[in-house]
Amino acid sequence: MADLEKLVEQLSALSVLEAAELVKKLEEKWGVSAAAPVAVAAVAGAAPAAGGAAEPVEEKTEFDVIIKDAGPKKIEVIKVIRQLVNLSLTEAKTLAETPDGKVLSAVGKDAAMDAKKKLEEAGAVVEVK
Repeated sequence: MADLEKLVEQLSALSVLEAAELVKKLEEKWGVSAAAPVAVAAVAGAAPAAGGAAEPVEEKTEFDVIIKDAGPKKIEVIKVIRQLVNLSLTEAKTLAETPDGKVLSAVGKDAAMDAKKKLEEAGAVVEVK
């Protein structure tokens, strides 16, 4: 386990720009958004002020990226899969050839849409659920 005190000291030494870059990298790696909880809290906080208005419909926050077909440029699709997830060449090839194979599971909307875009640019048919 990491030495948490040392980690806190290192993080405290970051400039504002470095901290913002760290947040961005963590959001990308984990497929989350640091702004989402703030937005949800703001919406939840506004509901009582509205005089007991109906509960807001909860927006889906986790998405799966599913490859339907690798398409004609399978090698390009395999390269993109390897960029998105840490798989060996053989595992990425198997995933590309598997109909309805999950490339990413339970990721944020931005990460899912980014992955879909990259896979489609490589020639794959992709679905985000």
